[in-house]
Amino acid sequence: MKKTTKPAKTLTPAKKPAKTVRKKTAAAAPAAEKVAPVAVVTKIVANFDVGFGNALYVRGDGPGLSWEKGIPMECVDDTTWAITLQGAVGPIPFKFLINDEKWSAGEDFVVAPGGSVTLTPSF
Repeated sequence: MKKTTKPAKTLTPAKKPAKTVRKKTAAAAPAAEKVAPVAVVTKIVANFDVGFGNALYVRGDGPGLSWEKGIPMECVDDTTWAITLQGAVGPIPFKFLINDEKWSAGEDFVVAPGGSVTLTPSF
């Protein structure tokens, strides 16, 4: 009988799979925060006693204003009237009217967008 010997296998450690190298890319830039547009608020104040039962109006060329029909101003106290306009992009020419009928005397008034003006009109 013949003995066959098989050559002994040498054990070799198992190969570890090669690490996959991930290319580092620049981190995505953080999303820019959306900034809400700042509303341009323009304030017009008039110091004038229009008399009991009367109101002060304003007409002009600007956001919400018209030369054909006035916007009533808010009565702050006996002699102070105010209005705020939003969204002006240029100078706002305007005039005051008592009861949207009687125009203030003189040239048009002008206020810069985002500005505030306090005036004493004459009639």
